[in-house]
Amino acid sequence: MRNLIFSGALPAGSDHLESELAARLGMSRTPVREAALLLEGQGLLQVRARKGVRILPISIDDMIEIYDVLTELESMSAAKAAAKQYQADDLMVLETTINDMEAALAAGNREAWAAADDAFHTELVRLGGNSRVMTIAGLMGDQVRRAKAVTLYMRPLPTQSNKDHRSVVDAIRAGDAKRAHDVHYAHRTAAKEVLINLLRQNRMHML
Repeated sequence: MRNLIFSGALPAGSDHLESELAARLGMSRTPVREAALLLEGQGLLQVRARKGVRILPISIDDMIEIYDVLTELESMSAAKAAAKQYQADDLMVLETTINDMEAALAAGNREAWAAADDAFHTELVRLGGNSRVMTIAGLMGDQVRRAKAVTLYMRPLPTQSNKDHRSVVDAIRAGDAKRAHDVHYAHRTAAKEVLINLLRQNRMHML
């Protein structure tokens, strides 16, 4: 169901009965109901008694709040990761995600870039070492991925984003907590501005 929402096969504002979704997914209504409740908690849809589900639109206000929270939490995670004095092997996953992003851009594969970008942010939070931050960031991740998915081919080629990621990793490797925090904070703030401007210009929040 999450994939159908992200792909637009279940468009924002559309209504669907549990029986319809169960037939579409080739399963019984019970797992569909359980999945719907989980996705409701992630802000992707609304479960309505005896009326099935409604796919929620992308709210600009929600995205602003989510990015504000993620910017603070991820920047804190970057600083904490730098303070931990990680060795090269500990940063290998983070390095790999950046390499994957650069390879994806070189190949013109924006979907692969987005997947590697998600992996970078997930690993950055993990390296911060705060399990509650990981939980909060994980809960907000689906809404961010959905907004990024619908604007992926509208935005400029994200070459600057890759440079920012490299700078964050360099700061973490050097043990410079303040620089790691500040670089990532600026990166997330710029990313928010790009996304919100695209949503407003294309009226995506009305869909």
